[in-house]
Amino acid sequence: MSGAETTTDRRVLVLNGPNLGRLGSREPDVYGSTSYAGLVARCTALGAELGLSVEVRETNDEGELVRWLHEAADGSVPVVLNPGAFTHYSYAMRDAAAQLTAPLIEVHISNPHRREEFRHTSVVAEVATGTVAGFGIDSYLLALRALVAEPAG
Repeated sequence: MSGAETTTDRRVLVLNGPNLGRLGSREPDVYGSTSYAGLVARCTALGAELGLSVEVRETNDEGELVRWLHEAADGSVPVVLNPGAFTHYSYAMRDAAAQLTAPLIEVHISNPHRREEFRHTSVVAEVATGTVAGFGIDSYLLALRALVAEPAG
């Protein structure tokens, strides 16, 4: 963003798919020890610092995630999305994400390409503005920073 633009109160949805509410207890060797509450706190704190109004949500329900993406599309709201397992097969979620007009940044706590082969494919990647993966919870923070960065020239 240029110096004349502001991000104050710019709304951002941070959407999480299945099992992400179990952060801190689910496979800490893969996903780290930060709890879901810790993720929410870190995202909202950085958002406030960046002038963003960040709302973090988690669901195990594919239909609910699709509805949230529709909400973001209807309101031109930027999205940071960790689809969880939906990454690899949810064409309904992918089609909802494709309707977004504001930026969509796909995030993953681990690096899917260093894991099982089925995790190597993302149906979301081709409709995402960008992807941040493999930096633990910091993947979310990097994505939020990317939303306010100057676009590539």
